[in-house]
Amino acid sequence: MWSWVAHRVTGVLIFFFLFVHVLDTALVRVSPEAYDDVVATYKTPIVALLEYGLVAAILFHALNGLRVIAVDFWSKGPRYQKQMLWSVVGIWILLMIGALYPVLGHAYRVLFGE
Repeated sequence: MWSWVAHRVTGVLIFFFLFVHVLDTALVRVSPEAYDDVVATYKTPIVALLEYGLVAAILFHALNGLRVIAVDFWSKGPRYQKQMLWSVVGIWILLMIGALYPVLGHAYRVLFGE
């Protein structure tokens, strides 16, 4: 059940991000200076943590979505759904570890120097 909840929550979070992204991109037509100010805030360490959360949400949502498809369309899917869930979690953890430096490297350098 928790994977169902997490799938819905990550879907809503991704939708919220896309909504905000469209709004801030549309800001360039209204005021290029305001757009530049908004983009400058995106280079802060706190936003880097939010981006890491976004990566976490997208990866989990995508991997769990593939699991849901397998459960629904594979005849043996319901029998192996628990094993597939733990596989999704394992792959998600590995990918999140791999995403640490690319996503948070700049924030680390800003906070702690080269």
